[in-house]
Amino acid sequence: MKQLILTLVILLNTCLLASSKAKIPIGERQVLNKVYDLPNTEEFKLDNGNYLDLATVHQEFNIAYILPLYITQEPKLVAYDEKTERYFDIPKSELKAFLAAEKLSEDKLNRLPFYTRYGAKLIVIVFVAFLIWGNLPSKKTKVIPTKI
Repeated sequence: MKQLILTLVILLNTCLLASSKAKIPIGERQVLNKVYDLPNTEEFKLDNGNYLDLATVHQEFNIAYILPLYITQEPKLVAYDEKTERYFDIPKSELKAFLAAEKLSEDKLNRLPFYTRYGAKLIVIVFVAFLIWGNLPSKKTKVIPTKI
């Protein structure tokens, strides 16, 4: 048990040292995911000539932008300008009216991918399980000396 605790302490210190030296980003970040391409009509055209699309925006705590550990703010649907990477909040009444006109489901558009929601947690659990398994003592086979 002491070896396991020592290994976890060393691993934590190594991660902290590596992140301070290599500048691995650890923390919260806001993520925009385009979920629906709106038609390029005058209705969805901005003043700068770009067109709007539907996207989800959420906040997550992650490591190095590839391991989202947990969601800090649930996703919501927003209007998104892909070229300038800006998003705009949509009033609930307008959003419901638009989704009803396009025959879209808010629940289907507002979902997070499996990896974002659970994938990194599974990777961390498997990694810790391998650390624990590697520190468990194994059965030693008894060696019986024989004369040749």
